[in-house]
Amino acid sequence: MTAAARLASMLGARSIAVVGASDRSGSLGHRMATEALRSPSSPRVHLVNPRRATVLDRPCVPSLVDVSEPVDLVLLGVGDDIVVDQLATAAARGDAGAVIFGSATGLAPQVRAAAADMAVCGAGCMGFVNAVTGIRALGYLERDPLPPGPVSFITHSGSAFSAMLRSHRRLGFALAVSSGQELVTTTADYLSYALKSDETRVVGLLLETLRDVPTLRAALADAADRDIPVVALTVGGSPSGRALVNAHSGAIAGDDAAWEALFAVYDVHRVATLDELADTLEAFAIGRRVSATGAPLGIATAHDSGAERALTADIAADIGVPFAQIAESTRHALTARLSTGLVADNPLDVWGDGADTRQLFADCLATLAADPAVGVGALAVDLVPEYDGDLSYPLAIQDALERTTKPMVVLSNSAASVDQSKAGALRALGIPVLEGTGVGLRTLGHLLDHATPRHARLEPVVDEVRREHWRADLRRTASDSVTAFELLADYGLQVAMPLEVGSPAAAVRAAEQLGYPVVLKTGEPKLAHKSDVGGVHVELQDADAVAAAAADLCGRLGPRVLVQPQAEGGVELALGIVRDPHMGPLVLVAAGGTLIEVLSQRSVALPPLDADAAGRMLDRLPAARLLAGIRGREPANRTAVVHALLALSQLAVELGDGIEALDVNPLVVSSTGAIAVDALLVPV
Repeated sequence: MTAAARLASMLGARSIAVVGASDRSGSLGHRMATEALRSPSSPRVHLVNPRRATVLDRPCVPSLVDVSEPVDLVLLGVGDDIVVDQLATAAARGDAGAVIFGSATGLAPQVRAAAADMAVCGAGCMGFVNAVTGIRALGYLERDPLPPGPVSFITHSGSAFSAMLRSHRRLGFALAVSSGQELVTTTADYLSYALKSDETRVVGLLLETLRDVPTLRAALADAADRDIPVVALTVGGSPSGRALVNAHSGAIAGDDAAWEALFAVYDVHRVATLDELADTLEAFAIGRRVSATGAPLGIATAHDSGAERALTADIAADIGVPFAQIAESTRHALTARLSTGLVADNPLDVWGDGADTRQLFADCLATLAADPAVGVGALAVDLVPEYDGDLSYPLAIQDALERTTKPMVVLSNSAASVDQSKAGALRALGIPVLEGTGVGLRTLGHLLDHATPRHARLEPVVDEVRREHWRADLRRTASDSVTAFELLADYGLQVAMPLEVGSPAAAVRAAEQLGYPVVLKTGEPKLAHKSDVGGVHVELQDADAVAAAAADLCGRLGPRVLVQPQAEGGVELALGIVRDPHMGPLVLVAAGGTLIEVLSQRSVALPPLDADAAGRMLDRLPAARLLAGIRGREPANRTAVVHALLALSQLAVELGDGIEALDVNPLVVSSTGAIAVDALLVPV
């Protein structure tokens, strides 16, 4: 049986053995047995306890070896002292899978060895619920029945598992898995399984670390190809760059870089909190999708409060969620419905004299939704309890929904004030109720983003001759600055090629060969960051200045000196490669020069890149706005930066397995091009 077949057997179990079943209310054994027996598919359930003849008025056998058949699923409610033995017994019997609820502290190798031919959920998990196959394999009591639906949710956190299953939101689940430590079976495996089900139409992930990257990438690609939104919340991050000492790239990339790069490739919707996760899953699960039109789309909101309208506009601007630029015809239609003094704009303050609230808001929402620039409309009101029984707002958005095919939502500014009875009724009609201004607006941003064209995923192309040539030279390149520049130049970067000298007289000759002005730098390989030790002299205009600078560097720092042509001034960026232990090489662009660590601005991506992907990297980097020119300065050559990123991407594709980190800092970008003036390579 293949690993995928074992997992399918476990998650769709027709037979279950509950080891540690108990009559004691509140115990793990009691909860496991109760939940297994609640399974809607009525699997054959075998109860195991050496001290009981019956449990829950059902026959009980003393050990797993006494179970009359190999089972699809073994629930292990036992201590760490015997969990490996029990798992080995299950594997020897031919049982397909198991759930380990205990922590199995320090037992990871033994668990993996014992379960070599099994699927295993855990250790340290809450179990799983599979509504499609009708299986409840849980260590805690959950709602019965659990509402089925289109969401498949896989989480490393047991607490988040319970929080989402017990939420008041309309989150029906096809599959929910608390995967715990994933000692055997990983998130990637569960995701691959879930995507084979027609019932899975949106995926939620809560991840603490990356495991089984090839399978995860294949599953995310499958979801993207099938237009199934994946919403992910990460905590902790991937440990990229922690071991780096000399290179800036690792420190600037940070522990979050691998997630960012991975999710960008597969259009994963990344969220920051559990509230945003719930809002976004609800919006994708029960609401309509935004349809791409080829033109820029934005949101439209209708308010009953001028202050809350302003608050919404402020927060949307801060987080980058665009309001649609509505047409003049839309403004005229709105003006005809608004009270005197109100301005027809987006976001829209609708409240006037309070007359005919239902019709007024329905008309304004429908008018906004009819505008071609609007992707999604929102009734942005506090859906509070109305003690006079007024239902104008819920009825208004229901009316508006019937007059458009676009998604419509309620955007509440205060989660604490939402009338859950009204919210539940609206959700049942396919109208998401988003709880809180910030998370709600981010959710609308995810809806808009999902409508954009999918990003192309590229296959790497390798120049085998060039790769083999430079593989042999990587370690020499790390200790030879001139060769490092030759490496960059061979991959297509424009470089300020240095000449290495060993004396003031030789420095003067090199400067005259290059032409003034020149820059002198220490060439000592042990001095990675030259500016920090006073190892750089710039704008040297003549032989006397060069001789004096060379004498200073040789006397203080060592005899190796680099002489370079002085680059034209411009915007300073930094490019880099950093090797993540799970994802491999990542390409990075950051604010450059001495500001690289002060600003800590960076954007990362997985190679290979094309021009569009490189352009998106720049779009995500605030410092890249300087390329447009400020205070009358001539715009810098953005295309040259894109070309440099593509060159570095190809270098990462061909040589990334041999590079721990690579810095190009600064890359000086002027109106005429982009030139690398310093480089640092750290080989594996």
